[in-house]
Amino acid sequence: MRDVPLRLARFGRALRAQGVATTLRDELDAAQALALVDRDDRAEVRRTLRIALKIPRADFETFDRLLGVFWHGEPEVRPVAPRRTLETPPTPRGRALDWNPDTRRMAAGPGTLPEGERPGYSPEALLRRKPFDQEWSARDLVRMERLLARLARRLATRRSRRLVPTRGRGRADVRSSFRRALRTSGELVSLARRTRAVDEPRLVFLLDTSGSMDTHSRFLLTFALSLRRAAPQAEVFAFNTELVHLTRSLAPGKVRLTLDRLSACVPDWSGGTRIGQCLSAFHEEYLSRRAGGKTVVVVLSDGLDRGDPALFADAVRRIQGRARKLIWLNPLLGDPRYEPATSGMAAALSFVDHFASAHDLESLERLVPHLAG
Repeated sequence: MRDVPLRLARFGRALRAQGVATTLRDELDAAQALALVDRDDRAEVRRTLRIALKIPRADFETFDRLLGVFWHGEPEVRPVAPRRTLETPPTPRGRALDWNPDTRRMAAGPGTLPEGERPGYSPEALLRRKPFDQEWSARDLVRMERLLARLARRLATRRSRRLVPTRGRGRADVRSSFRRALRTSGELVSLARRTRAVDEPRLVFLLDTSGSMDTHSRFLLTFALSLRRAAPQAEVFAFNTELVHLTRSLAPGKVRLTLDRLSACVPDWSGGTRIGQCLSAFHEEYLSRRAGGKTVVVVLSDGLDRGDPALFADAVRRIQGRARKLIWLNPLLGDPRYEPATSGMAAALSFVDHFASAHDLESLERLVPHLAG
């Protein structure tokens, strides 16, 4: 979001026009604070700006209204102009008065904001809601990879409840502090501190590369590659008519090269699928031997299977019994008319912990809290 200074200037001016006492120094503080938080998280941006701009409690409602217009591009709700009284100067003929919330004054002209002052959706917001099955330009793909990299950083900085020793800031550890004081003849020179550890999730991705997933496979594999930056121990598998272990073939930071290489080396890419057979092989060859009870398994598939539905459901049941959590991402859920009516998918749903869509970047962002716990 390169237009942060411009947005802050317009937002601060609108606040001052509504009587909220913000200063240029507050705007500079807000710009520095926004660099430290996730600007795609609306709640986090709201808290950050409200604190940095020093918004009084009495002005929270005005702040929220203007934040939606000038920051998130929400439709503008114009206040009703008061009725004219005898003290109101007459309106000149041929000119219509229009309420301008940006400057809090009655301005002559059409009912639109001046050029450059019109709020709107940012390019990132539009990209996050763009369905994967639409046409994506090379520029869009580069921006998508950047957004997914930021999403990976969110996952990489999530804190667990477990406390570990730290040399930086943290809560005082009284017991360790007194134990340390024994080295200095009982004199408490410095406090030992503990902080919440960064929780590195144990993830396994199972990506369906069959023909029905062809328009989504590139995006979902890019998603898995990006999250491996936050969880280097994550494993990635591809399946269609057979299961293929991809982890050793992945090149960190080279998404497009990796995708081209995988599409050439994975057998039956964009072909048929036997989900039950592949999930059963995954359970027997990997999950039951090498993965522990803290592993989160993520299946990215539309659930359209040509194999035995009973084998499909049984494989999902066994994986769910071994894993800490089983997440199933289905791109078809982006269509409100979709129902998991196929026999295999309907039978397997009772063993899935979290069933969600994966048709755009916004749906993938909502997955992060589930991956962490």
